[in-house]
Amino acid sequence: MANPLEPPKASKGDLVHALTKAGLSAIPLLGSSAAELFQLVIQPPLERRRAEWMAAIGDKLQELQDHGVRLEDLAENEEFITAVMHASNIALRTHQKEKLDALHNAILNVAIRQAPDDALQHMFFRWIESLSPLHLRFLKFFQAPTPKPGLSMGGLSSVLEHNMPDLRGKRHIYDQVWKDLYSSGLVNTESLHVTMSANGLTEKRTSELGDAFMAFVTDPASTAAR
Repeated sequence: MANPLEPPKASKGDLVHALTKAGLSAIPLLGSSAAELFQLVIQPPLERRRAEWMAAIGDKLQELQDHGVRLEDLAENEEFITAVMHASNIALRTHQKEKLDALHNAILNVAIRQAPDDALQHMFFRWIESLSPLHLRFLKFFQAPTPKPGLSMGGLSSVLEHNMPDLRGKRHIYDQVWKDLYSSGLVNTESLHVTMSANGLTEKRTSELGDAFMAFVTDPASTAAR
């Protein structure tokens, strides 16, 4: 089993970029200027992601400092350092903005000590990596579902399709997403297709664990503003 904290290896794409740059440098008529232009226009993917992530973390650290958090204290906070390492390794393996935002928010919550214990943090980081943005959309929506106006009875699937029209007629997709969430203990209802009353359709469907996970990946500033 691979070490989750081991830095990602350079991809084939990174090696192709590096070899191409070296080849351009060796051409007398082009020289190093062509290599520099190539590096400027098409940077190695892994290095670009790393640079973007480091810049984003720097911005978050600045936000924390502006709100009275001492960076010297964070440097000595082993829980925070571990969280940054977990988040950084996941960030380098995704391009999805929703996941990157979740990782940023998780780091902020750990820094201001609004995060659960180490065991849950480890579990939550694993879910950020394994769950899709669609899973996160489901969790956010079903914390406070809003059924179609005038609907007196139906299943949660009808509520879902009304609010997420891109999923209409795609039961094979949203049933699997729901199964993933239920098997992980993040929602408290096994099926989206049980008929229930209008009141039932408005009830929160995330579990206590699901709410804790969503709090972990949500910007603490937006949580405080509620």
